[in-house]
Amino acid sequence: MQSADRKMPLIGMTLDELTKVALSGGMPKFVGRQLAEWLYKKKVTDFGEMVNISKKNMAWLSENYTVGREKPAARQKSIDGTVKYLFNVGEGRNVESVYIPDHDRATLCVSSQAGCRMNCYFCATGRLGFKAQLTAAQIMNQILSIPPAPRQGETPAQELTNVVFMGMGEPLDNFDALLPVLEIMTASWGMAWSPKRITVSTVGKLPQLKDLLEKTQVHVAISVHTADAMQREQLMPAQKAFPISSVVKMLEGYDFSHQRRLSFEYIMWRGVNDDIAHADMLVRLIGKLDCRVNLIRFHAIPGAELHPCSEERMVMFRNYLNSKGITATIRSSRGEDIMAACGMLAGRNQ
Repeated sequence: MQSADRKMPLIGMTLDELTKVALSGGMPKFVGRQLAEWLYKKKVTDFGEMVNISKKNMAWLSENYTVGREKPAARQKSIDGTVKYLFNVGEGRNVESVYIPDHDRATLCVSSQAGCRMNCYFCATGRLGFKAQLTAAQIMNQILSIPPAPRQGETPAQELTNVVFMGMGEPLDNFDALLPVLEIMTASWGMAWSPKRITVSTVGKLPQLKDLLEKTQVHVAISVHTADAMQREQLMPAQKAFPISSVVKMLEGYDFSHQRRLSFEYIMWRGVNDDIAHADMLVRLIGKLDCRVNLIRFHAIPGAELHPCSEERMVMFRNYLNSKGITATIRSSRGEDIMAACGMLAGRNQ
């Protein structure tokens, strides 16, 4: 018998992988599909809840595997209703996920790594450095465990309508774990979500971005932040390996005029990238693409000598892009008081 801490979790496994588990335990092939239904549709947390699996098979499964569900270790609630959850991912490391309710929508911002290799100057996660890849199970656990069951006296939280991979880490730097998670979320045997409910954010890591576009139909968000190549390299060292011009050129080969959406994320800093000259550079960079631009307020983090630009500048920048035929919006800031807003996640218990 394996020790409990060495048992493999079942969440994060695809139907093919669950079927192999069933066959290896001498079970019929269809048990793999039953496992998928219990894990991803009914979201069970214990083998004992799988009532259509025999006691013998359940005993073998529990001896060799765990379901893999782990409750959040901590949570903080913002004055605006945003909730940040902390998950332990082993070896003293933590990651954070952010639940954002908004009228008829409830979005979960998911982490894909502990820390990050991209080292963006303005990002608290990047300043941690890279700590560890999350497994597919650890990524799925965030999605399956939030919102958790309500505490006594609490109103149940709204079920998720959208998931964005914009938490800690660069999702495409952990593509081997991300891809099965996306399959589980969208497959009929899994959670059966429409890909339109899922957005993957990236600095533009090639060739994984190309693989994402060809193997999935999820929305894509590119972190651009400035169209000035030299300035972008100073702020985002990944620019050296993955120039934004090369990313845009590759994107021009895909059709974003129908169901799939392409967006560019643009954090605005006072006196850095908030003038008409930068807006014009951005138009020239992405003007051929069917896309939208999300303008984001900068949220101050320790060690970054940057400052948020004014609301007036953001409105001016947005209006200029709109006048050039590019849909641009100013994203509302959520969860800043609990360090849950864009660029602020850092696994606070680390």
